Amino acid sequence: MSEDVTDERLARLKREFASLDGDGDGYITEAEFRAHFPELPAEAMPALRDTGDADGDGRFSMEEFIRLMP
Repeated sequence: MSEDVTDERLARLKREFASLDGDGDGYITEAEFRAHFPELPAEAMPALRDTGDADGDGRFSMEEFIRLMP
């Protein structure tokens, strides 16, 4: 994980990740993103995958999520 992530920020991101990870498997899928953000434009998911899905498995791990979030 990024070395510049403060404890407070890490705790907040873990809470946000858990709220998106609907099945609790440790990954956020496109379906889980869409369920949480139904108004998400169609072009947003490909942009998120290109930016944040480092291993290209079609889902976001906690580490990928942290790198993706501002």
